[in-house]
Amino acid sequence: MTVWPAGDESWKFVSELSGDITGGSYPKTQLERENHKTQNPSKSLKQGSDFYPGKGISSLSKWSHLIRSYLSQGASREALLAYSGFRRKGVYLLGLAPLVLKACAALSTVKHGKALHAESVKNGVDFDVMIGTSLVCMYAKCGDVVDSRKVFDYMPERNVVTWNAMICGYLKNGDGKSAVLLFEKMSKRTAVTWIEMIDGFAKSGDTGTARRFFDDVPSELRNVVTWTVMVDGYASNGEMEAAREVFEGMPERNFFAWSSMISGYCKKSNVREARAIFDRIPVRNLVNWNSLISGYAQNGFSEEALEAFGKMQAEGFEPDEVTIASVLSACSQLGLLDAGKKVHHMINRKGIKLNQFVLNGLVDMYAKCGDLANARLIFEGMPHRNCACWNSMISGFAVHGQSREALEFFGRMEDSHKRPDEITFLSVLSACAHGGFVSAGLEIFSRMEKYGLITGIKHYGCLIDLLGRAGRIKDAYDLVKRMPMKPNDAVWGALLGACRVHLDMEMADRVVEEIAKADPNISSGCDSQYVLLSNIYAASDRWEKAEKMRMKMVNKGFQKTPGCSSIMLGNTSE
Repeated sequence: MTVWPAGDESWKFVSELSGDITGGSYPKTQLERENHKTQNPSKSLKQGSDFYPGKGISSLSKWSHLIRSYLSQGASREALLAYSGFRRKGVYLLGLAPLVLKACAALSTVKHGKALHAESVKNGVDFDVMIGTSLVCMYAKCGDVVDSRKVFDYMPERNVVTWNAMICGYLKNGDGKSAVLLFEKMSKRTAVTWIEMIDGFAKSGDTGTARRFFDDVPSELRNVVTWTVMVDGYASNGEMEAAREVFEGMPERNFFAWSSMISGYCKKSNVREARAIFDRIPVRNLVNWNSLISGYAQNGFSEEALEAFGKMQAEGFEPDEVTIASVLSACSQLGLLDAGKKVHHMINRKGIKLNQFVLNGLVDMYAKCGDLANARLIFEGMPHRNCACWNSMISGFAVHGQSREALEFFGRMEDSHKRPDEITFLSVLSACAHGGFVSAGLEIFSRMEKYGLITGIKHYGCLIDLLGRAGRIKDAYDLVKRMPMKPNDAVWGALLGACRVHLDMEMADRVVEEIAKADPNISSGCDSQYVLLSNIYAASDRWEKAEKMRMKMVNKGFQKTPGCSSIMLGNTSE
């Protein structure tokens, strides 16, 4: 729990913040602050009014509309740039401060927020409840809950929105104890106060405390949102039985409650129950469809995702960025390049915003479907590149045999100071294995420690495959023995595969002994090892042993997994 300084510390904070802007004569005591506010009535904002001294109503409305428009589109950076632009022209509208502070909070740019705070102090409008509350929100959302509390303590008057903002700030920054203390001091609570407490504790994983607050909500303040945040709290934490109990007890349900249940079941891989909930929705909206389509795609039900997408459009719903990202994922999983291209054309035709998720989806779809030229074209045109799009390109090159390009992109990623993750290294190591870059692979493997990444069994499997393909079977075997974890089917399979390629019968026999000593229930896929051993013996003319392997497979009931292909007939996948 945070221990807060005495009241004078709040004034010191504002004085230090404003520096010599205020001329060192800023009011210190509560009485002085009230007098200062009274003596400067022209600098106090009037809530609900568009008039701010020094500028006309039309100027404020014009800039306010522009910044609100940017914020509604999620373009917080553009909103901040617009404000900075007309400030440089000498335009000064303090009525815009709450909107600009909202943009600062969305971007976590506390530096710009402090600059605006200093302007408010200089002009004496930091006393205004609306600006003060906006400052409390801004500091808390930027992770600076200490300064948020200082602003809160400094405010000469606060309303319930201010108290809610401070409580929300504590909860978002993981200080539940301080949130509870402040909650208990409140003389008046609204439905939002209770919702913040329930939602805050649920998001921190403490659904027990969240439920206690939910049960204590006064009946006159308990509304559909109160019920929904409790349902979502349970669902987000994977407690679907508790979520279902609250959900079924709701006197009325909104779209978000239905979507929370669908998403919750999908996260638990219970797609059937998610669909059952979806089918019960009396009137659906886009959020409900997105929850279902996304859930299908995330659980590998790609054909069902595309089918649901078609039905959604047939019901007259227009896709948004969330829909498109999920549909592109389904196309990439199925390798449906033509379908993916149609989605890309739809994005352009309907003017769907190319946010980070849509661009990542396009790069991933083209890369996985083998159209690396288009994948690279989109990648090179992206204004911001995160780890996911780098991984898509590196993996695409690796899977489609362009190992040198994969290594080149990995080097570019490091040069751009973008931190690679475990998936990045898995793709690069796979590229090294298929390209025969042994030295590069060993060096890249050792680099994982530099980034503080944990080396998993899949990374070891790639390295063993790399050494085996290069004929360094003894080194690969020694690595298996040194691994910090128990080798699985894939690791033994990679080693046996190398033995088959290089006809190393001695090592193959040793591997068989190791497998025999291991847990017989190591995996349900052990039949692949029998097939490999049979092929190894057959290739070396040891027909008797090859036949024994095949008989073992028959006696254990193993059957060859039939191959399958996917072709497009018209608009359907067969």
